[in-house]
Amino acid sequence: MIKSITQVREEFSGAGKSIAEWARENDFSPDLVYRILKNNKIPKRGESHRIAVKLGIKEQKIMD
Repeated sequence: MIKSITQVREEFSGAGKSIAEWARENDFSPDLVYRILKNNKIPKRGESHRIAVKLGIKEQKIMD
């Protein structure tokens, strides 16, 4: 199930984990993760896309 950015932010708040901490644990730039969660557009490619998939705000599609 795809989550909204608001749902992801609430999950971080409820878990008591900072976005920066999650980013470092998953080898992502904390700044880039914050920008994705602040912007209301879902990334389409690159590192931002991988972050969105990992956060659950975008579905991973496999291309043939």
